[in-house]
Amino acid sequence: MTLSELKETFYSLLRNYAVDNGRIDVLWHEIDRNYSDTNRHYHTLHHLANVLTELIGVKGKIQDWQTLLFTLYYHDIIYSPMRSDNEEKSAELAAERMQQIGVPSDKIRLCKEQIFATKLHNDAVDGDTNFFTDADLAIFGQPWKVYSEYYKNIRKEFSIFPDVVYSTGRRKVLRHFLAMDRIFKTDYFFKKFEARAKHNLEKEIEFLNDPGKLDH
Repeated sequence: MTLSELKETFYSLLRNYAVDNGRIDVLWHEIDRNYSDTNRHYHTLHHLANVLTELIGVKGKIQDWQTLLFTLYYHDIIYSPMRSDNEEKSAELAAERMQQIGVPSDKIRLCKEQIFATKLHNDAVDGDTNFFTDADLAIFGQPWKVYSEYYKNIRKEFSIFPDVVYSTGRRKVLRHFLAMDRIFKTDYFFKKFEARAKHNLEKEIEFLNDPGKLDH
């Protein structure tokens, strides 16, 4: 999934609501600007493109594809390592923009719930939500070379914090996922990523405990 395809998918989504190209340009510029902030190293447009690629692989299993696309584009639109309410603020902005273009209230409500779900990635009643949170975590199950670039980019996003503070917080996050019965809630993503994801998270914890254990 290229960034140009990511952009075109957004334009196609909004054309379903008879939004003119000028208005779509404004909304896309807001997304582009936020995800391209210089302080972002992982939560970028490339992350959105990767998540969309994963979701396309299960499109036939999704009940409400349009709502899931709104969730995709807005789930990290507000992102700062200094905030604890990124998901809530992202959901608020998503709802505001969806209301402005006439998206039905039930889709707006579901989009907000799906964005909230990315805070803890717990099992959800709604199947689409589980597919989204699983796709959002697909990076966990990538080959080590790709995963190691991911965790290095996360560290850059939290560069304001000294190592001792960052490592404590990061270990807590990783152990949260390792303590789950299943990191990936859907069978599709579980089979595809679960084993490698657990290995990667455990290996990162080793690195955090003793950076000298890993060369890269």
